[in-house]
Amino acid sequence: MGFLTYLINGLSLGSVYAIIALGYTMVYGIAKMLNFAHGDVIMIGAYVTFIGMSSSGIPAVPAIVISIIVCTALGMLIEKVAYSPLRKATNLAVLITAIGVSYFLQNIALLLFGSNPVSFTSVVKWQGLSLAGGQLKITGNAIVTIISCLIIMVCLMWFVKHTKPGQAMRAVSEDRDAATLMGINVNATISLTFAIGSGLAAVAGALLCSSYPSLTPYTGSMPGIKAFTAAVFGGIGSIPGALLGGLLLGIIEILAKAYISSQLADAIVFAVLIIVLLVKPTGILGKQIKEKV
Repeated sequence: MGFLTYLINGLSLGSVYAIIALGYTMVYGIAKMLNFAHGDVIMIGAYVTFIGMSSSGIPAVPAIVISIIVCTALGMLIEKVAYSPLRKATNLAVLITAIGVSYFLQNIALLLFGSNPVSFTSVVKWQGLSLAGGQLKITGNAIVTIISCLIIMVCLMWFVKHTKPGQAMRAVSEDRDAATLMGINVNATISLTFAIGSGLAAVAGALLCSSYPSLTPYTGSMPGIKAFTAAVFGGIGSIPGALLGGLLLGIIEILAKAYISSQLADAIVFAVLIIVLLVKPTGILGKQIKEKV
């Protein structure tokens, strides 16, 4: 039963990574840039949920909704102020800007909330299930996290395939110049992508801190890096790849902590990534892009 418990915990953690990875994979697939400030949007969302629940006494669901609204607005503001002027700049300039935005958000959080960790109250009040005569216990956090991830993935896939904004995203992802000639507002499409990714980051922040309840201004840094790793692992630019990469990464991390070493778990995760990329450079579900010469 111990292995099943670790597997479920890995799926739960991987589901959080998958939700976060969506922000990376969507922005990269459509805007062809890496938003390394995405992890800090998760942290801001977690703080908004925490303040709503602890200081204002707002129930969990309304607090998460408020957090989604705040993070969505924040994502659109970041895109408008920091990234939109760099639409035709080099990748290096955009990357440096993203790192700068990340540090800016961390320092704003330090000024507002301080460096001391706060104890995050779980948004899931359900205790979970006890199976096999109590030998297998599945926490409510794990169940809600996994189900939330699957629902988000299904809804996002439907949105991308069956709505006009989703089809515009696919068109911009394929060829930005051709999409512009077809009358698609590329800037609005990229802004919408940031809005969706940042809104999902708020959900991920609440779920992450419900399972790991210590919240600091640096809470989003390592999960953000691991979620980016998950996006690359599954095939960056692919929504199913973000799901697959996140789940596999979470399982590998938890099993490594359980059976090898908790101190070496992160190293093992990144070692697996390196091996996968050596075998398949585009990731598990990534497509090889042929460039015309």
